[in-house]
Amino acid sequence: MRSNLEPVPPAGKCALPPFRERVSLQVVSTVLSAPLEVGFDYTRSLGPVLGRFVNGLRERRIEGVRGTDGRVHVPPVEYDPVTAAPLTEFVRLGEEGTVISWSWMAEPLEGQPLSRPFAWALIKLDGADTPMLHAVDADSPAQIRTGLRVRVRWADELVGHIRDIAYFVPVGAPDGTAPESPPVAKREEGAPVSIMITPVHLHYQHSASPEESRYLAGLAEGKLIGQRCPACGKVYLPPRGACPVDGVPTAEEIELPDTGIVTTFCIVNVPFLGQRIKPPYVAAYILLDGADIAFLHLVLGCDAADVRMGMRVRASWKPREDWWTSLENISHFEPTGEPDAPYESFAHHL
Repeated sequence: MRSNLEPVPPAGKCALPPFRERVSLQVVSTVLSAPLEVGFDYTRSLGPVLGRFVNGLRERRIEGVRGTDGRVHVPPVEYDPVTAAPLTEFVRLGEEGTVISWSWMAEPLEGQPLSRPFAWALIKLDGADTPMLHAVDADSPAQIRTGLRVRVRWADELVGHIRDIAYFVPVGAPDGTAPESPPVAKREEGAPVSIMITPVHLHYQHSASPEESRYLAGLAEGKLIGQRCPACGKVYLPPRGACPVDGVPTAEEIELPDTGIVTTFCIVNVPFLGQRIKPPYVAAYILLDGADIAFLHLVLGCDAADVRMGMRVRASWKPREDWWTSLENISHFEPTGEPDAPYESFAHHL
């Protein structure tokens, strides 16, 4: 998760550097807000069916696959949607088709096929029996309709991806009446496309609650501030504003120590994209002394194999000059060397 961390209120505060790899809110106010981004590269192997499809697109060739009932599916499916039989009969399709249904995109989003208003449409290509979803470049909603004939507009650079079809244009528009595109020779360098990587990003605005704001402000001062339920007495950290058991506001603030115990944990042995620590290492739920809810953090400072339930740990804080309004101010937890807590003392916190 990433954030450009430019909190909205209040005015006059210094903006933070864009896209710092933190999730935090700098300004203390009733409601804090900052734009956040979650992103990862979705990666999948294509196999013989989809692999042939995208490699065909790289040569300006669109292929579907024939099902057991004779219908032609595009994009091709690996197994028949009715009988589940594997499908292997490919069919060459035309570059023109018919709009089956459409929806106007008045305000295009980042990463979409066109930066100007366009239409999303289900298009049934000539020779196909199922429609495919793609963009149609039209000047206004008045220029697109069900039954409209459209034609492929190929991307300038063909890489073996569905985006090799840049978008469709109405037949009769300049791109639609252009002569047949010359065949593109298959690139000799490199192997056929067998892996597809699709970046996925979600941008959203996070607004902190007043309780979360005070919790974050406390972290900026090296404090861990929770809240106590007036009914059951449970202490929640991070605070939730209301007790999920009794449904009453948790207005009483409690400053907790930075020591606690490991309740449950996982030894991470598998590397993954964006990993900051070399495996093996431990991700554990830490129950702070005086709290009733554990939270997830890292346990370092010892061999991963030595971490155990009930182990006493203490927070290892980053240098003060690196503190933000973020739980990342705590680099990790490490063993204190004290005797382990008995299982009965935390069994009901698992």
